[in-house]
Amino acid sequence: MKLFSRSILRGAAIGAALALVAGASQAADITGAGATFPAPVYAKWADTYKKESGVGLNYQAIGSGGGINQIKAKTVTFGASDMPLKAEDLDAAGLVQFPMVMGGVVPVVNIPGVEPGKLVLDGDTIAEIYLGEITKWDDAKIKKLNPDLTLPSADIAPAYRADGSGTTFLFTNYLSAVNAKFKDSVGASTSVQWPTGIGGKGNAGVAGAVQQTEGGIGYVEYAYVKQNKLTYAKMVNHDGKTLEPTLKTFQAAAANADWANAKNYFVILTNQPGAESWPITGASFILMYKQPQDPAAAATALQFFAWAYAKGVSDAEGLDYVPMPKAVVDMVHKTWNDNIKGADGKAIWTASK
Repeated sequence: MKLFSRSILRGAAIGAALALVAGASQAADITGAGATFPAPVYAKWADTYKKESGVGLNYQAIGSGGGINQIKAKTVTFGASDMPLKAEDLDAAGLVQFPMVMGGVVPVVNIPGVEPGKLVLDGDTIAEIYLGEITKWDDAKIKKLNPDLTLPSADIAPAYRADGSGTTFLFTNYLSAVNAKFKDSVGASTSVQWPTGIGGKGNAGVAGAVQQTEGGIGYVEYAYVKQNKLTYAKMVNHDGKTLEPTLKTFQAAAANADWANAKNYFVILTNQPGAESWPITGASFILMYKQPQDPAAAATALQFFAWAYAKGVSDAEGLDYVPMPKAVVDMVHKTWNDNIKGADGKAIWTASK
């Protein structure tokens, strides 16, 4: 087995770096926890915002399931999840949700002799790998997708997220959309019962498992792939086109989002039609209380999010995330004004702040 690369170790420190950005001991610092999917861009935003405002962000990238649990336990000002909650769940908990940024999930592999972007996979093949039905890299189905690539007769070693993860939700939602057996036997959720493979915690855990295991395959968000120079696979999308994971292909999938007609912003962007749509694209959401127990802290968090929408676009695109369109940002601002209020019933944030 290969040892962890230095880049993987650097990537594993993202969550810790987020917590250290801007000195978490300051009273004004914002507290949040959850999705690892947007963690790289949150880290970048936090660093820039600290320099501009003096306010820091203490964000724990512990996975979407952890973020949902933390906000429900009222131990953080906001939670973050890549799986949008349904209306009944939001209402039961007294929460409001809104999208913060969009991006892509990408398969990563460790196959001797195969360079980044050379292997082509489709959703049905990946589903059969994770179902334990395709077990060798020179399987006929994989060879058909890669007629010009020399593939070894090596065992496939699938890796998956062991923690409750929105990245897993997007991945399994997509596989469920393209493979009926996967939908029936595994399904789509932040945590599922995998028929085969080994688990790893966070993007770093999955990437580490793949890096250490010859024949490994896993799934991580693209900014992590890019930062750590991982070997990724191209994918065949809904329209049968073979695509690279790029900002352009994530934007193409995101363009299909009908935010205006989505109650509570419940939008899932996997398996979208379109010649340039990356098949595993999704949004990351923020969860906050409609009536926060600390209105001042909630207002500080909303000011940070407003700043990120307005001034964080270039940082997001630099990491191949898709910023929210202005029309959606305007809708989110209205959501804040209409729904997030203090004990006196007044909005704790206004656009003039």
